[in-house]
Amino acid sequence: MLLRELIIPEAIIPSLRANSKKHALQEISERAGAISDLEPREVFDALLQRERLGSTAIGEGIAIPHGKIARSKAIFAVFAKLARPIEFEALDGVPVDLICALIAPEAAGADHLKALARLARVLRDQKITAKLRAARDVAGLYAVLTGEPATHAA
Repeated sequence: MLLRELIIPEAIIPSLRANSKKHALQEISERAGAISDLEPREVFDALLQRERLGSTAIGEGIAIPHGKIARSKAIFAVFAKLARPIEFEALDGVPVDLICALIAPEAAGADHLKALARLARVLRDQKITAKLRAARDVAGLYAVLTGEPATHAA
């Protein structure tokens, strides 16, 4: 599964200003609602419900919150680069500055796990995360995430 199958440029927030995990998830849920037929509140509730089970921060400043929503028609992601790192209850204690939320239909099953594994593989690559942190706009972030050339300098 390629990331360009999961994420569109409109799903990228290049400089999210959030002061808490909850605030970041609310903003990401708003974007998810704007690019899908889902209500932002149901996205937020699904992400928050998963966070209650344990933090989705995977370390090194990265979090991959995820949830399943019955009304979702497809698996998709919303990526946010934070203006300032926030506390996300990561096991390594490092504040999070890169968040990629994954939303999947209730019946997605193995495809949801494959998408989650793909995101984790990409975001654990230190060369990729360094490029994401250096990118300044949607085009640059999208190019790094999907491995495609940027349409203009990042």
